[in-house]
Amino acid sequence: MVIQLTPYITQEQLQTIEETLLQHGWKSMPVRTQYQQYLVGIGKKDIDLRHLAQLPGIADVFRVTDSFKLVSRKWRIQETCIDLGDDVRIGAGHFAIMAGPCSIESEQQVADTLAHLKAHGVRIMRGGVYKPRSSPYSFRGLGIEGLKMWHAQAQAHGIKIITEVMMPAQIEAMYPYVDIFQVGARNAQNFNLLDALGQVDKPVLLKRGVSGTIEELLQSAEYIFSGGNERILLCERGIRTYESAYRNCFDINAIAILKARTHLPVIADPSHGVGLRAYVPQIALAATIAGTDGVLVEVHHCPEKAYSDGQQSLHFKEAALLYEQLSAVQACRQQLARMT
Repeated sequence: MVIQLTPYITQEQLQTIEETLLQHGWKSMPVRTQYQQYLVGIGKKDIDLRHLAQLPGIADVFRVTDSFKLVSRKWRIQETCIDLGDDVRIGAGHFAIMAGPCSIESEQQVADTLAHLKAHGVRIMRGGVYKPRSSPYSFRGLGIEGLKMWHAQAQAHGIKIITEVMMPAQIEAMYPYVDIFQVGARNAQNFNLLDALGQVDKPVLLKRGVSGTIEELLQSAEYIFSGGNERILLCERGIRTYESAYRNCFDINAIAILKARTHLPVIADPSHGVGLRAYVPQIALAATIAGTDGVLVEVHHCPEKAYSDGQQSLHFKEAALLYEQLSAVQACRQQLARMT
């Protein structure tokens, strides 16, 4: 169960609630986030929620049978909206496009990309300064100095930044220059990193593991929420299968399933999902129709010369057309929602 506590609960009231749960065979874990205090109750015996809800210090009680409690839609029916400030929101009806290169390579590349995004009304730029690469000899990013350079330019254009963090030790240095921390597929079950991001008051985009199930993705999100950070986005980026005709198998089913099982925003990454430039727009549009709250897409001024993932990055002209198509599909989706 999830117990939502009142803002001014006393220590004595909290102790009474915990003792009452214990008497009924339930363990409880306190969770304090940026916004509220909760108790997560774990137990199998019957308990009268009406009686429990009357205890001083309790605002509401919810029965949640999912193993992931706090990220479940069973207690929070209203969708979560991630507010980045400056009128940039994701979720609860706010659709976001996050576009940019796989890797931050140079000042000129950043300037060109920012000009492209601003011209088309895209408010969030993606890019990597720390890159987990399969080969240790591949380009692995410009590091913190590259992030500082990128941040300075992005601020001047009024554009937010999403970039990957790979280990807890990087968080403190990156914090002033990041709007959304990204957890990549390889770190989807790096629980030390997830615990550390639970202590951060900035949004976290959590990607599905390369061979991860939906349940495992939601459990990983629970680590972040239970650590104190409610500002989480889930990302479907394709899973590994036996098929070799494309990079990953983009799981369109996951979009609909996640929207039904969690209140968190769901983002689609078609670039990694299919891994081939020619098919990225189609997968992006399909994910939008399926109900995603945003699209994370790789864009490069010259993909043929990109340091990484050039084969799946869109040219600026291709990307511009996709932005228009996504806006049109999103408008149609909203119209259909009003009719139902």
